[in-house]
Amino acid sequence: MSTLDWFVLFGTLLFIVSYGVWKTRGSHNIEGYLLGDKSMPWWTIGLSIMATQASAITFLSTPGQAYQDGMRFVQFYFGLPLAMIILSVFVVPIYYRLRVYTAYEYLENRFDLKTRTLAAFLFLVQRGLAAGITIYAPAIILSTILGWPLGYTNLIIGVLVIIYTVSGGTKAVSQTQKQQMAVMMGGMLIAFIVILNLLPEKVGFTEALSVAGSMDRMNVVSFDMEFDDRYNIWSGLLGGFFLAMSYFGTDQSQVQRYLGGKSVKESRLGLIFNGLLKVPMQFFILLIGLMVFVFYQYEKPPVFFNQAALEEVSGSSYADSLQVLNRQFDENFAEKRALLDEFAVAGEEESGRIREQLVQKMETQENIRSQVGKLVEGLDKDLEGKDTDYIFIHFVTNYLPKGLVGLLLAVIFSAAMSSTAGELNALGSTTTVDLYKRSIKKNGSDKHYLIMSKVLTFLWGCIAIGVAMVASLFENLIQAVNLLGSLFYGTILGIFLAGFFIKHIKGNAIFVAAIIGEAVVFGFYFFSEIGFLWYNLIGCGTVILAALILQMTGNQVKN
Repeated sequence: MSTLDWFVLFGTLLFIVSYGVWKTRGSHNIEGYLLGDKSMPWWTIGLSIMATQASAITFLSTPGQAYQDGMRFVQFYFGLPLAMIILSVFVVPIYYRLRVYTAYEYLENRFDLKTRTLAAFLFLVQRGLAAGITIYAPAIILSTILGWPLGYTNLIIGVLVIIYTVSGGTKAVSQTQKQQMAVMMGGMLIAFIVILNLLPEKVGFTEALSVAGSMDRMNVVSFDMEFDDRYNIWSGLLGGFFLAMSYFGTDQSQVQRYLGGKSVKESRLGLIFNGLLKVPMQFFILLIGLMVFVFYQYEKPPVFFNQAALEEVSGSSYADSLQVLNRQFDENFAEKRALLDEFAVAGEEESGRIREQLVQKMETQENIRSQVGKLVEGLDKDLEGKDTDYIFIHFVTNYLPKGLVGLLLAVIFSAAMSSTAGELNALGSTTTVDLYKRSIKKNGSDKHYLIMSKVLTFLWGCIAIGVAMVASLFENLIQAVNLLGSLFYGTILGIFLAGFFIKHIKGNAIFVAAIIGEAVVFGFYFFSEIGFLWYNLIGCGTVILAALILQMTGNQVKN
């Protein structure tokens, strides 16, 4: 990287951290620290919600997802707008009426202490692991690109987040997330414009979409009803709806964002703002990945985007095999490139034939890349054979002009920091309010709980860094985070929905039902091939059905 890139990168990060510490200095009570004095307007709430969800994984993995699999991942978010409306109408007023610090306080009022503790525990396990992944995921890629040791990169991200999150609490998180969202979306918009300018002179945006469509990448909506398909309109509307309901309605990292609103109206507007913009934002990020895909149809891509891993294979006993695959890759690319030139001037009759040949060439290319991935895995089991998460960052570091490389790296760091800050803030709040204050020290002073909130937030930050230090990559980082959420969110949502809408279910029934629901979800995870988005519906449905049966049979026994 150039000196200018380093200046842009560290200047942006230091400004965000300093701004967060300065803007929120002097949180003197627990309400100010955990809820930001309930002073945040709707646009701050909306941006904070989006920034907490939009981790670095979003900006690293989503473009790569589009490159490999097309646009269909956007269906994952189709259920989100409806979830925002339902939460705004039914859930937000309940939280405000009860004046809770965390979502799980409601469960004790509705059921009992053990149900509250169980839900808080499930959240802490899931979100504690996720916080480590949101640090580790960008760190392992950034360390490869920048040539830094992985441990140092984990520490840099984690420590920067801890500084302002511990210092200013919820208000610091929300204030810095506004700046981070500006950096993230501004940087991605600039990247999109640069990509279009890098395409061949006769390939405009419309022609680029045509090229992507000819290779089956414009698959925005799929109506196929296949339960083992992760992304179709049914899994998006149903599974995505239940995931969004649970994430935004019961996950403290999101609930805490809108509990700090000035009023019910402000919190509702913040959620609706997120519902209106989230799908277009994800579509745009996928579209950037699609344009990177088109760019690499004219500019020869590497046979494997993780260059550090490729260099290790080149210096190993697999070098000869790699050379053979490289030659095959080059020949296939030259043939595919010639077909693209034909496609650009072909008539309607010829274009169908050429499209079939392009798809075949693309399949051959991906097969060669897959074989290279197997060489990587064969060389070192700790190396990842999938390079999806390196596609966009490879483009950024090799084709963007000086200054913009630093800006795009700042986008990724900012996204990691914004998401992790929201998670640490929620982990500290939940541990303080739902476990420490409720079951360990019930009669402490306001100052005592303020200090403990900061201490516990700091400890969760250290735990997240520790998880990042020992983590290993999944097939795709954005899928890993969503899978982790889907394993727990359905059960938690089932508890809350029973509390909100089924008044005759009591504490003992819902507690046992939650344990059954979690067991069923893990059973599907280990023993079936069903797409993970369905876990949210399965977990939620199992909890509610089991609770109804247990409550009914329990009443009959008593009678």
